[in-house]
Amino acid sequence: MNYHFANHRQVRKNLLNILQNTSEKDLLTIPDGFNNNIYWNIAHCIAQQQLLCYYLSGNQFRIDKYWVETYKKGTFANVDVKQSEMEDLAYLLIETSKILMKDFDNDFFPDYTPYSTSFGIDLKNIQDAIIFNNMHESIHYGYILAQKRALIGEGLSSL
Repeated sequence: MNYHFANHRQVRKNLLNILQNTSEKDLLTIPDGFNNNIYWNIAHCIAQQQLLCYYLSGNQFRIDKYWVETYKKGTFANVDVKQSEMEDLAYLLIETSKILMKDFDNDFFPDYTPYSTSFGIDLKNIQDAIIFNNMHESIHYGYILAQKRALIGEGLSSL
């Protein structure tokens, strides 16, 4: 699983780089053709990791449930995000990756409720969830890159 955790850390570093090096305006603008903004996609990764790994294993979230309720699947972007929330998100990107690895190493996930994702993949245990979560976050990273290109193409970007 070390390989999968290394991949997760890299995806999170990529997301953090976007969060820290993209203007607030660009983070919060919803480009034409998209349902959400860059910021939502990043925060959504945090929420879904908690649901896929902690909720389905019968454990408490490792973050405030605000993040899960606000950014889970089916939610929509808030365009009025405070700077303090952006700073919290930056922290959570790195810390929740570290905590997941520590929890996995400490056998924090002995039980897991099987789950079929909307992507058509069946998760049977925490290992499946971690591997799928990496794919899920990578998909959202791709969305984010497309959103950045769309903002530039629309002349909306402040780059």
